[in-house]
Amino acid sequence: MATRKINPTSPGQRGMIKSDYQEITTSTPEKSLLKKLSKTAGRNNTGRITCRHKGGGVKQAYRIIDFKREKFGVPATVKTIEYDPNRNVRISLVFYADGEKRYILTPEGLNVGDVIVSGPEAPIQTGNALPLELIPLGTIVHNIELEPGRGGKMVRSAGNFAQVMAKEGNYVTIKLPSGEMRMVRKECVATVGTLGNSEFKNLKIGKAGRKRYMGIRPTVRGVTMNPCDHPHGGGEGKTGPGGHPKTPWGKPALGYKTRKKNKASDKLIVRRRKK
Repeated sequence: MATRKINPTSPGQRGMIKSDYQEITTSTPEKSLLKKLSKTAGRNNTGRITCRHKGGGVKQAYRIIDFKREKFGVPATVKTIEYDPNRNVRISLVFYADGEKRYILTPEGLNVGDVIVSGPEAPIQTGNALPLELIPLGTIVHNIELEPGRGGKMVRSAGNFAQVMAKEGNYVTIKLPSGEMRMVRKECVATVGTLGNSEFKNLKIGKAGRKRYMGIRPTVRGVTMNPCDHPHGGGEGKTGPGGHPKTPWGKPALGYKTRKKNKASDKLIVRRRKK
């Protein structure tokens, strides 16, 4: 993927940097792999806003992605590389030898016409999925399962990768993009390669209207609100938060740890992402 800077013909386009979409081969998705995606505007089943700053946005359909890669031993050919509005990485439509069609996440270097395969017998090459116990040390992987057979849960966004670091007993140690070192069951499946669209981090939205297309509404600062609406609100003129910054519900806004303690999987973390 490459980026292109927009000519500054208006204030909104002055700082805009967009993708050039060179790698995308079709703009028409596979109908059999689409699902209706209804918007909630951040509201729960009682109609109350539980997630602020959501609403509107362009109508989208969900693409059903094969995160499990459980069709072992059946080769598949990459037919198209497509844009997915629901994620920042490109997706590939693959045709299996038995006639089935599926979408997968597109790794760097996977092109139309390439053949991929899943299973213990698969060679170590980009796009192939294997159990972690059969992947050599030092190999770059993505779309990693946390529990065998549940589908890939980790390392699924653009430009990301993990590395296989060690094997001991029933567990394989992997280094995640955050720097965390974690043990995963050796039966868990991972896909070889780095995810594509690595230039995504360099894109610039450019104008507020493009955020509205995404279904993101404006964010109002707490210090401009009334005291009944936010802990930072009230006061004559412009005033700071007074004390430590807080969320609208009174919790600390900076440095507050939200990770649950004593989770069953905590003992599998070899090294935390933060020291």
